[in-house]
Amino acid sequence: MSNIFRELLKKVGSGNHTGENLTRVEADKATKMMLLGEATPAQIGAFLIAHRIKRPTGEELAGMLDAYEELGPKLQNINSARPVIVLGIPYDGRTRTAPISPVTALLLASAGQFVVMHGGSRLPTKYGIPLVEVWQKLGVDWTTLTLEKQQQVFEKTGIGFVYTPRHFPLTNSIWEYRDQLGKRPPFATMELIWCPYTGDAHIISGYVHPPTEGMFQQALTLRGVSKFTLVKGLEGSCDLPRDRTAIIGLSAPEAPQQEGLTAIERLLLAPRDYNFTTKNVPLETTEQLVADMQSVLSGKPSELMQTALWNGGFYLWRSGICSDMQAGIIKAEELFSNGAVAAKLQELI
Repeated sequence: MSNIFRELLKKVGSGNHTGENLTRVEADKATKMMLLGEATPAQIGAFLIAHRIKRPTGEELAGMLDAYEELGPKLQNINSARPVIVLGIPYDGRTRTAPISPVTALLLASAGQFVVMHGGSRLPTKYGIPLVEVWQKLGVDWTTLTLEKQQQVFEKTGIGFVYTPRHFPLTNSIWEYRDQLGKRPPFATMELIWCPYTGDAHIISGYVHPPTEGMFQQALTLRGVSKFTLVKGLEGSCDLPRDRTAIIGLSAPEAPQQEGLTAIERLLLAPRDYNFTTKNVPLETTEQLVADMQSVLSGKPSELMQTALWNGGFYLWRSGICSDMQAGIIKAEELFSNGAVAAKLQELI
């Protein structure tokens, strides 16, 4: 048993009256001790559930990210005119709504915007459809490549993928605890803003619960990240919803800091204002989803095409490729219809 870890566990697990938050240094230490197996299984399980009940702070998330920075894999800096977009998608996949992020990544790459994604296979607690499974059905298997090969693909095509079971195996044991506990631990929150890239990055993350946005804002500020986008998206992803107004936080580093935090500019986007129907595409089978994605890549109109244009328009604008949202939608439609996005998939394959 680790006496050092026991003291950290006592801080987060002592209840509302005597419990304490960890400092950034302590959160870094605790994360490393769990990943490296220096804490016992009983200590790790107790810590994860206690931290889940307590809820993490932004400072604790920053410390966890520090540990991932030291122990985890990274794609290396590339020559890019704009910051590389890093899409933080929940690792336990989707179960209710059709994901669009692989198509968004292909669209952005076809317009010259580099994109990094990361994740694993089907994981608890939802065991939903993960990104790698969608990519495999599209003809791209990220799971077999070494990190060096991933770097080559990233540099040539503009899309990179860090597959955590292979490239960051230290995390595998944590997912086993996640399954046994039946609840997402704070690691699941932190992974949404993890950046496995060494260069200038634009972190894009989704969330479900409004307090998470503030935690992300604090963690990213402490980590020195000035370019980020936080989306109250579908199932905690950064896919914009169509059934409601999209609530988005845009980092505004040029604005005065509030309480030492990078300022956030609030953006509300209503689909009806851009002539989109207010309906999310339900997730049926993986085969149906991929067939619908292939239809989008061929430029055919469909409900999923509406989702692709809605998201593509926003991210083309947010990345700086287009001057406004409407120009982004027009540009996305052009890239789908002229075959540029489909050609990017073939290049990737």
